[in-house]
Amino acid sequence: MPSSPPIRLVLVEDHAMVAEAISLALGRTPDIEVVARAGTIVAAVAETARCRPDVVVLDRRLPDGDGIEAIGQLAAVAPGARVLVLTAEATVSVAARVVAAGGAGLVVKSSRLGELESAVREVAAGGVVFAPGLLPGVLDRLTGRAGHLGSALTARERETLLLLAEGASTAEIGERLGVARNTARNHVQHVLEKLGARSKLEAVALARREGLLD
Repeated sequence: MPSSPPIRLVLVEDHAMVAEAISLALGRTPDIEVVARAGTIVAAVAETARCRPDVVVLDRRLPDGDGIEAIGQLAAVAPGARVLVLTAEATVSVAARVVAAGGAGLVVKSSRLGELESAVREVAAGGVVFAPGLLPGVLDRLTGRAGHLGSALTARERETLLLLAEGASTAEIGERLGVARNTARNHVQHVLEKLGARSKLEAVALARREGLLD
């Protein structure tokens, strides 16, 4: 039996089978208790406010937005919760965004469940979890020794950039975002200006190079 109360955890993952597998695996450990699950940012904020967990394991890609953008919302409703982000691929750019947003760590989805368990324990104890190879680059970004390409993009502009990377036209971007065509055109123009790109293709190429599409 654990000598102290278990780590209370909220799991945010929109793929039901993945969420079930992670929940079952973490639930088997005596020192971790999955107190709630959510599949969207809206639900994550609600469950975090209700449960006040020690740790939130947060998927990077969710149906209603980028999980990293939601870290501030989670901190607002549960200041004591540490946020551990799950991502398909960890890059310096993504890790720097997690740190800047107040996250406590980054775990690649292809990691073994035992690594996720260890990461949960580490952040619950007040530590941070990032692959050693990412830390120098993260520090460079945060201390200004490297460029901050894309750091000025708003959440909506990041969505626009992701759609550009999928090959969406301006009209399609407007439909996907639920905005007028002129508004979509403005979003695209702002993305190009902030990335210093002369075309949509160049903007996507620059974004891929900087890890903004990871």
